[in-house]
Order: sequence, then C-alpha cells, then structure tokens
Amino acid sequence: MSDTTIILLSLSIALIVGLISNRLIRFVHLPNVTGYLIVGILFGPFVLGLINPSLKNTLSNVVVSLGIIVDIALGFIAFSIGSEFKLKTIKKLGKGVITITLMQSCLALVFVDIILTVVTLITGNFNEYLPIILTLGAVATATAPAATLMVIKQYKAKGPVTEILLPVVAFDDAVGLILFSISFSIAQIFAKQYAGLEGGGISIINILLIPLFEIVLSLVIGFIIGFILSIAMKFFKSRANRLICMIAAVFLGVALCNLFSNLFGLELSSLLVCMMIGAVFCNLREDSLMILDGIERWTPAVFMLFFIISGAEIDFTVMANPIVLGICGLYILSRSLGKYFGARWGCVITKTDDNIKKYLGFTLLPQAGVAIGMARSASSTFRNLGNGVSNDYLIKIGGIITAVVLSATLIYELFGPIITKIALTKAGEIEPEIKKAKN
Repeated sequence: MSDTTIILLSLSIALIVGLISNRLIRFVHLPNVTGYLIVGILFGPFVLGLINPSLKNTLSNVVVSLGIIVDIALGFIAFSIGSEFKLKTIKKLGKGVITITLMQSCLALVFVDIILTVVTLITGNFNEYLPIILTLGAVATATAPAATLMVIKQYKAKGPVTEILLPVVAFDDAVGLILFSISFSIAQIFAKQYAGLEGGGISIINILLIPLFEIVLSLVIGFIIGFILSIAMKFFKSRANRLICMIAAVFLGVALCNLFSNLFGLELSSLLVCMMIGAVFCNLREDSLMILDGIERWTPAVFMLFFIISGAEIDFTVMANPIVLGICGLYILSRSLGKYFGARWGCVITKTDDNIKKYLGFTLLPQAGVAIGMARSASSTFRNLGNGVSNDYLIKIGGIITAVVLSATLIYELFGPIITKIALTKAGEIEPEIKKAKN
C-alpha cells in the first residue's frame, strides 16, 4: 500500500474507533478526552507494536506523518482560549477572581519547579533535566474546564464555590499560556546549552532579551492577523465564508511561526499567536460569539484526532525509567499542592468566604486539552531545535515531557472529576445521593 493509503486508512479507523469510545466512556462517566487518549494508547506503536512488532515502524511513521494535524489542532485550541479573553468579561470578573486565578496558576508553576529542582539536585540530574522542569512547571498552570463543567452540569451544582469556579477555569488557561510562553522560552536556551547547540550560551541576551522578543513578536503577529480577520468579516457575510476566514487565519498563524523558525531561528509560540488572534477578534467584533459558533462545528474531528495521536505517542519504554516515573509522580503531587494552596491563599488575600477557601482548590485539579497542547508543542519544538539534525538529548526530553503530561492527564481525568464532585458535595452545592434517592 502507498503511504497516502495507509494514512487515510489510519485516519478513518481513528475517527471510527474514537466515535465508539464516545459511547463506551459514558458508561464509566468520564470525559471524552479520556476515551480518545486510551484509544490512542491501545492502537499506538508502543502497545499494538508489542502485540505485532512488524507494525511498530509503520505505526510510528504514520504518527509522525500526522504531525500537521497536531499543529492545526493546537492552533484552534489556542484560538478558542483567546476568544474567551474579552476585556468586558475580565472587567466583570472583579479583582477577586483575577487574583485567585493568578495565584493558583503561578503557585502550580512554582511548586512543580521547586520540588523537581530539589529532587534532581539530590539525584545529580539537575542540568540534564532543567529544560524538563521549566516546561512541566509551565504546563502545570493549565486546568481542564470541560471536566469541571461536566461535573457541574451533571449534578446541577449551585452555590458560591461553583459561581467563582466557572470564571476561574475560564480565565486560567489564558494565564497559563502566557506563563508557558515565558517559561518555555527559557527552557529552550538551557536545552540548547546541554545539547551543545548554537545559541545555548547563558547570557542576558539569551535568557531575557531573545525570549522576550519572541513573545512580543508572537503577540504582534497574532494582533495583526486578528485585526485583519475582524476587518475581513465586514466583506464576507455568509457562515461558510466566515468559517474559511477563521481557518485561514489560524493556518497562517501556525505557518508564520514555522517560517520564522526556519528562516531566522526564532522560536515563536504558535499557541500565543493563535490565542492573540482569537483575543483581538473577539474584542473587535460584537458578534464574535455568533461567528465563532461556526468554528466549533468544524473542529471536533480535528480535536478527536489530536487526542488520539497524542495518546499514540506515549512511549512506555520511557515511563519504565524509575527517574521518569518519579518525575511523573512528583509532577502530579506538586501541581496538586500548588493548585490547592494557590487557590486557598488567593482566597485569603481577597477575603473570600471560608467555604470557597476550603474547597475551591480541589476543583481545579482536572487537566486535559490545553496541557496536552503545551506538552506536544514543547516536544515538537525541542525536536526541531537541531535545525533538521537529529539530537538524541532533545528527542529524549521531548519524549519525557509528552509521556509525563499524558500519563498525568489520564490520572487527573480519571480522579479529577470525582474529587471535584466530592468537594462540591462537601461544600453543600451538590445534593447528596442518599437525599436524592429519598426524594
């Protein structure tokens, strides 16, 4: 069979099995993303390849060739986050919600960075694992709004904890993307240094000025594309044409990032570019919500494939390493502590109700799409730092980041919604099951 036939066949099988997993996963009351990841793992080269070794190379090549789908999906994930970043909405949130959001995001990053730094200093792996530490700390900021909303809707939760939880998870991913862009830019410098690549010298220019320039340039490019997109909507009125405009804008944002990397060696953030496109567009267009509805009808298949491909990339040979397994466990523990105490201390600063202070942190544990997007973006960028030359160290750290985040996501998606339900029940915002049965 030709490569095109194999790829098309793989895509069709992935979509069909993904749809089936949608039905099956409902029986255990878990989010769809969990089902997609499991499908990817089971049909990926590192599991199916164990059953039939002759398939491993073929499946690995298919996963690599589908990288363009991952890039596109990441662009739309960031675009949708940016579209929630309306200035009017942020003003309505109030200082309390913004303070709590910033505290829990920042402390998740700080806790992961500090705990992993201490452990790697003790074990003597600090220099080797520093890019991983900085990247995982940044990924830790993200929260999964879908899993949280699922619990709230399913159990009809109502009360002060629920009221503050909804805006916090909505605003959280935007803050997380900004923190990720800053932290990951620095991580790339240390990765280059350890890998012995050009541009890995430790200096103010490399550590501060170049990352800052890349972040600002990403925002400027995103702003320009978002501005042009908002103007284009005046000339294209039909739903189909407006959908094409939005797709073109996201594609252009992702493409320009790759172009700047190839031509000038600048590692612009496609996540930040696409988030800015969405943010500018939604603030310049009063009818943005109605227009954005079109994109939500188009992206489900892309997102399904994104999660399945991400699951297929989990290399269990990497997770067999005790150090990597330890990093995964420490990441889950430190992120959970950071989210809990960050939310709690944010509530103390803003003098929020005691009930919110006690239980809000527990509801912020679920993690999924955005975190996976950050991990996939980081892994891809690390692999490409060698400018086309394969580098074992860069491939290794990219694989570790993907494996740790995807493994942690599975655990968070399995137990996060359960913990959220328990916290909201304890807070008195979900009616206990026994009481319901009596009614």
